[in-house]
Amino acid sequence: MEFCIEHVAKSFEKKRVLKDIDFVFEEGRIYGLLGRNGAGKTTLFNCINSDISVDGGEFYLLKDGSKIQVTPENIGYVLSTPTVPEFLTGREFLRFFIDINESYISNIRPLDEYFDIVSLAKEDRDRLMKDYSHGMKNKMQMLINMIAEPDILLLDEPLTSLDVVVAEEMKQLLRSHKDGRITIFSTHIMDLALDLCDVIVLLSNGELEIVDKENMDEKEFKSKIITALKEEGAADER
Repeated sequence: MEFCIEHVAKSFEKKRVLKDIDFVFEEGRIYGLLGRNGAGKTTLFNCINSDISVDGGEFYLLKDGSKIQVTPENIGYVLSTPTVPEFLTGREFLRFFIDINESYISNIRPLDEYFDIVSLAKEDRDRLMKDYSHGMKNKMQMLINMIAEPDILLLDEPLTSLDVVVAEEMKQLLRSHKDGRITIFSTHIMDLALDLCDVIVLLSNGELEIVDKENMDEKEFKSKIITALKEEGAADER
């Protein structure tokens, strides 16, 4: 399976954020989407998720040689600030999510097995989510997207504000669930992307470009990324 972006463009008034992007993401890999703050990472995600319209181009999946238009059902979207129904307990929310998506979920397990996946403590599973920490809410958001098994998983800086332990748990979870889907992890933190991701992609000057690591050590690789991002900043100032 491949996720294809073809001639996608998006502008806000006179600012061109995405410039005729062509790119192919392959299943089974975690892509680190790196860019400066304001480079358009969230805009790209919102276009993929149909939250905002594009000015031109299209997104589609290639499965077994067939071209399939991307719909919200194909996509999981984990936001940097988790949004959960705080009037429900973790268990109520998980049960509700599974009940309304039952026809799409394969091999439904007991609820506690799902909680175990994200290491949510037993005493927290029946607490109202309004009393959850940011990290616990993030775990719930991540969990329902894992259960739904979307073809494309978009992660918009979901680990930035988590403590070290929770962030490491989330990274392990993503690594263990990358097969069979396309995972795109947006961040402006280079070391995080290098640690987690199989492929590094720069969003720079409105275009996507893979940063080739071949024949470079880590220091040289980081230097190449920083140089590219500095060049974008210089272009914006002109």
